[in-house]
Amino acid sequence: MTLTFLVACNMDKTKVPPHMQPLPPFDPHIASFECQTEASKVPPIDAQAEDWFLEARAMEDGFVYVDDVDYKKVVQLTRQAAERHHWKAMLNLASLYVEKHDPPHGETEAVALVSEAMELGVPAAYDRMGTYYLNATGVNGNPDRAYAFFQKAAAMGNPQAMAFLGEKMDAGADNLKPGYWGNIPIAIKMLECALAQGYGPAAVEMKPMYEVPRAPDGTEIGRETRATRDRVMRALHEGVRGGCEYCANRLAIEFGDPSSLEDMFVPFIDKARAQRYNMLGDALGFNPDRRFPNLDKILPLPPAPLPPWDGTRESLLAAAMAVVPATEAPAPTEASLRKGRYFLDSAYAFRPVAETTDALQAPFASYWQPTAPKESAEVSAFLATIPPGLYSRGEAFEQPRYPSRTGKGAIAGIVWQRVLTVHNNGGMVAPRTALRLSRQVPRLAPPVECTGNKVCPITGTWQPWLAPGHPLEQEVNQAWRQRWLTAGQSFPDPKRDWMLPLDSVELKWHLLEANKPTEK
Repeated sequence: MTLTFLVACNMDKTKVPPHMQPLPPFDPHIASFECQTEASKVPPIDAQAEDWFLEARAMEDGFVYVDDVDYKKVVQLTRQAAERHHWKAMLNLASLYVEKHDPPHGETEAVALVSEAMELGVPAAYDRMGTYYLNATGVNGNPDRAYAFFQKAAAMGNPQAMAFLGEKMDAGADNLKPGYWGNIPIAIKMLECALAQGYGPAAVEMKPMYEVPRAPDGTEIGRETRATRDRVMRALHEGVRGGCEYCANRLAIEFGDPSSLEDMFVPFIDKARAQRYNMLGDALGFNPDRRFPNLDKILPLPPAPLPPWDGTRESLLAAAMAVVPATEAPAPTEASLRKGRYFLDSAYAFRPVAETTDALQAPFASYWQPTAPKESAEVSAFLATIPPGLYSRGEAFEQPRYPSRTGKGAIAGIVWQRVLTVHNNGGMVAPRTALRLSRQVPRLAPPVECTGNKVCPITGTWQPWLAPGHPLEQEVNQAWRQRWLTAGQSFPDPKRDWMLPLDSVELKWHLLEANKPTEK
């Protein structure tokens, strides 16, 4: 079945679009800021849509020359994912429109698509709209309105907006200029919240934040110490883990050739460490989508000694990048044997979610299953035998009829429940990344897991994982959350390190790859 993406066609014409609605004015001098996480606000991710999205991202891989990218296919895959409310795909499709990769769609359609994502409560959509207002992309340029959108995005949990505003609010008292303000406590909270969500570039501004204690207006109220300098080093190292090119290059300079031995924030000169940071910085400059969650495997911070390394770029990146377990092709499922709208590839299974509609047409592309909350148990049982069907946006639902002896005609009061696709793997640990951003490893047998409140029992790469359906699933079950840990080391604490309302005892860590002796 062909799915068509109709941007904003079903929107109420009398309703003011989100990007035009009034917002509180930007206030750089806010007195408090509560760290929210973006992943807790976004719509649930459909697995089939995620695979389309990752396939599209792979086609734009940095190894492919831009003129050789098949943008027609990229747009098609991204649109398919966006149709199912994959929020990242919606924003990427908007970018493809702005970049003129899908004529005649352009800036107007991009604004409508981002506005639709705003209606879904996506924090990143508010950040994107702020950028549109700042750059006059499809809207009349308005810096005041742009900053109001950035403020809203940051309050909702968007790390990019937090890092942007944090940089604007960390000005020193003797260096204030238009567009910059001194609000150090809030700037620090925003930057720390962004970094805790894996956004490495947030660490860039942490050097001036951490190195010298300052009053809220930026006035220096203390001096550098070994402790403050160590804090800077650790923040930038975490930034490298989260994909920050500047952080890698700055650490390469500090370890290799600092401008001042008295002011260096690393404990000693270490040319070998500098070489590794420099190589990682080059890789991030080539592909800023890279992440190095297992950085400590090949480049731990002092006082840990440097592990052996063969000196090649390939082995350095392979050691630091995420790992993903190999998967096996699933056996045919009942849904994979069906036809038409009821077919689902055997790679996926169904998971109903709370999202429902009583409309006569599908509000957006997805699998939907009929329910009748006000009908008898017999009718409800009958409806449960109807498998989820795939409907395109605006397509009329097929109205089921009463089974014999329970009524006549179409069943009244039908409520359609959205059904997500999930990977058909029984909920096993299976983090995913785009092409070349991870390394595949054999799945360990037997599996090894450990509760987060205990110490790491085996040196290797560990992945945190929550059961399917857990409210924090989208925040934790990510490849960039994994860590290379040594035996006896503590696991990251979700509350302290990730700012998540999750106790360590609730979290299971799974060993993906055990330590192997490294050849010199």
